[in-house]
Amino acid sequence: MKRVPLTEMKDQLSKYLDLAGKEEVLITRHGKPAGILIGFASEEDWFEYRLTHDRRFLARVESARRSLRAGGGTRLEELPKS
Repeated sequence: MKRVPLTEMKDQLSKYLDLAGKEEVLITRHGKPAGILIGFASEEDWFEYRLTHDRRFLARVESARRSLRAGGGTRLEELPKS
């Protein structure tokens, strides 16, 4: 992970955005961590990031898991064959 002062980040944002596509960039303010710049190599990576950080999606996944543990759902073997 690359550490970059905020003042340098502001002056060279494009450079660090390119770098963030390869590794996370830690932004520091007065030498202390202030944030992280994360880049995406593809739109699929962006979509995956959005899903894994979306509280509504994660809540639905957890709800579905609880339902399955409680005996809900249908086994693949029980689905009608086309």
